[in-house]
Amino acid sequence: MIATIKDYERGILLKHGNYIRCLHPGRHFFNPLGGYRVIHMNITQPFVVPGMDLNIFTSDKNLLSELMIVDLKDYQIAIRYEDGVFAGVLPPGRHAFWNILKEQKIMVVDIRQPEVSADIDPSIIKNIQREGYLIEYHVKDYETGLLYYNNKLVKMLAAGTYYFWRGPASVEVITIDMRQQQIDMAGQEIMTQDKVALRLNFICHYKIKDAVKVIKIKDYEKQIYILLQLILREYVGTQRFDQLLENKQEIGDFVLERLREKSDSYGIEFMGAGLKDIILPGEIKNILYTVLMAEKQAQANVIMRREETASTRSLLNTAKLMDENKTLYRLKEMEYLEKICNRIGNISLTGGGGLLEQLNALLASQLNNR
Repeated sequence: MIATIKDYERGILLKHGNYIRCLHPGRHFFNPLGGYRVIHMNITQPFVVPGMDLNIFTSDKNLLSELMIVDLKDYQIAIRYEDGVFAGVLPPGRHAFWNILKEQKIMVVDIRQPEVSADIDPSIIKNIQREGYLIEYHVKDYETGLLYYNNKLVKMLAAGTYYFWRGPASVEVITIDMRQQQIDMAGQEIMTQDKVALRLNFICHYKIKDAVKVIKIKDYEKQIYILLQLILREYVGTQRFDQLLENKQEIGDFVLERLREKSDSYGIEFMGAGLKDIILPGEIKNILYTVLMAEKQAQANVIMRREETASTRSLLNTAKLMDENKTLYRLKEMEYLEKICNRIGNISLTGGGGLLEQLNALLASQLNNR
C-alpha cells in the first residue's frame, strides 16, 4: 500500500484502527495485509479526526510539536487569529489546530465578566456578534443607561454602543429619556369652594435629573399625574368661582411650587406648569354671557350720554358766539343757504327782484319775527 502525502497535508497512520504515528509529505509504503489505513489531514483546517478523541493523539510529541491545543472551561471562549486575521470564536471545550503554514494565535476570554474589554479590537466586534456570542445595546445622546447584571444595578452608562458577552450572567440595559417632557391634563373636573364644577386643561413640563431614583418608582409618569391632580384640587377647592377667574394666572405658580417640594424624592426637575383653559358648565356660561352683555350695554349708554352732552355744549357755545357777533351769524346763514341750494333742483320766484334778494328778504322777515 502506497500513501502519498502532499505539502499541505499530514497523514494519520492507523493500524487496525489504532493510532501509530503522523506522516509528513512524501510517499510512504506499507504492507497491504498489515491492516494499515492513512487519514489525510489538511493542515489549513482544524485538527479533527472523525470518530476519534483528541486525547488519543496527545501522547505523540512529534505530532504535538505541530499542533496548538486549546483547553477552554465552561466560562471561557477564545478568539482565534490566523496570521493576525480574525478566524473565529471557539466555544468551551478542547480544540486543536495545525500551527505550520499559518501562525495561530488565541485570546482567551472569561465570560463571567460580561462587559467586552478594551483589549478586543473593535473591528472584529461585528464578526463575533454574527456568531452569536455578543449582546448589543444602544444609549442615545438624550438618554442615560442603567446596566444590570443578574437583576442588580451595576452602573450608569453614558451615550454610546455597548457589547456584552452571552455568558452565565444575565445582562440588561434600561434606558431613561432625559429630555424635557410634558404632562397634559385634559378636561379635569374640579369643584370650587362655592360648588361650581369646572373642567380644567393643565400642562406641566419636567425632566429627569436622577435616573436611579426614577427607575425605582413604579409608573412614575402616572404618579406625577396623580400628584398634579391632588395639588389642583387642593387649590381650586379653596377658591370661589369669581376668585378663580380673577386669579387664574396664580394657579400655575402655586402648582409649580408644590411640585418642586417633591422634586428630590422623585428625582425629577419640574420646569413649569400652567393653566391652558377653563371650561365652564353651560348654565354658568349663559349667566356670564348675560352679565357681560349688560356690562357692555351700560358702558355703551355712558358713552352715548357723554357724546350727547358734548354735542349740546358745542351747540350752546355756537349760539352764544352768533348772538355776540352778527357777522358770524350772517356767515352761518350763507353756509346754510349754500347747503339748501346744493340740495334743491328747481327754484320758482314770484314778484320782482332776483333770487338772492328774495332769499335775503325771506331770511330778514323771519329774523324780525323772532
